[in-house]
Amino acid sequence: MGHITSKDIFRKLGHRLDQAPVRTPWTPIFRQLVEELYSRPEAELVARMPYRPSTLERISGMLGEPEDALRPMIEGLCAKGLVIDIWDGARYQYMVSPIVIGFFEFTMMRTGPDLPRARWAELFQAYMFGDKDFLHANFGDGQATSVMRALPHEEALGEHVEILDYEKASALIEEHTEFSLGLCSCRHEKHHLGHAPCRTPMDTCTSMGTGARFLIRNGFAKPIDKMQMRDILARSRDQGLTLTADNVRRDAGFICHCCGCCCNLLQGVRETGYTGILVTSNFVAVVDENLCTGCGLCAKACPVNAVDMHAREAANASRKPAKLARIEEVCLGCGVCALKCPTGALKLKPRPQKVYHPEDSFERVMLQALERDTFQTFIFDNPESRTQEFMRALVGGFLKLPPVKRALLGEKLRSRFLSALRRMAG
Repeated sequence: MGHITSKDIFRKLGHRLDQAPVRTPWTPIFRQLVEELYSRPEAELVARMPYRPSTLERISGMLGEPEDALRPMIEGLCAKGLVIDIWDGARYQYMVSPIVIGFFEFTMMRTGPDLPRARWAELFQAYMFGDKDFLHANFGDGQATSVMRALPHEEALGEHVEILDYEKASALIEEHTEFSLGLCSCRHEKHHLGHAPCRTPMDTCTSMGTGARFLIRNGFAKPIDKMQMRDILARSRDQGLTLTADNVRRDAGFICHCCGCCCNLLQGVRETGYTGILVTSNFVAVVDENLCTGCGLCAKACPVNAVDMHAREAANASRKPAKLARIEEVCLGCGVCALKCPTGALKLKPRPQKVYHPEDSFERVMLQALERDTFQTFIFDNPESRTQEFMRALVGGFLKLPPVKRALLGEKLRSRFLSALRRMAG
């Protein structure tokens, strides 16, 4: 695997990583980051790997390298979280890790001696929040499909409010029998950046099913049982943490327990106003003005500053507190504010307009790719083929046309288009 010169190998890797559903625009900081995480042989291999999940046999045939030579390197990349191994019931499929959910989380979940975690934390934070190239590339043009969504605290729902199972953290837990617990990557990152200690325990990253098996198998997390999962959920409710999960309606693989002081998703929403960074739940906080005492506990609890305390109108101020909570458009529908309200003035109610959450990870990835102009890589997925490179450019240019993109992302055509893709993939 020595045909790529050392001078351009990391630049080629950067181009390969940028074709994922979560874009990684090339910057000087990103070069430093990939040079820290990948050895040169690893960078060359990852740059040549197919864009779709593939078996070792397919990768071997595509690269012209024997399976026995590729296996130890790919397994080493899995152990570092730079490649994801997915068991499909018969064999492993290998996929290059995107940055999120991917090599950011897995890198900052790693434990063991002599790892440059402080350096990693510094580079990740500088890349994600320094010059905003990363956030703008993924959310700056109104992209609405993110990897994660907010889950409502069930205790914050108003009376007689219906909630579907996929929006209940408790129901997601009951669906599974295998669970894992690992370090929160964001909290671990902030620790190594020297931020003030967080009151939330470091080990709060919970996964389920195939996600849990991947993390346990590669040493990123330890196995736990269903009772422990329930206990962690109860602790998050008591501490007023924001619950987040896969942005899917079926087969969610993890539940995160996020604090406003550490979570990069919540930080991104606060600092940029890009609400697509964390897709909202189908609920929104509503204030009962007659019960609101203006104490401001809800505003302090909200992780994205979506609660504003403002003066009551003169006509309504008589014999009432001077301040009143007001909910801003950025509300995630997580219910953290309602958990902290001592009078019950805040409750979650259904949003006027239903929020769309993809059916499963296949649908989510396809929609992300369409929004971020990388869909063509899933059709023509061989980075080594000049013919496929030409076809990617041709199809990519066509899909960038505003009428085409609007049609494919529109509700009427979207379901038929995705159904056709499923048939092709199957």
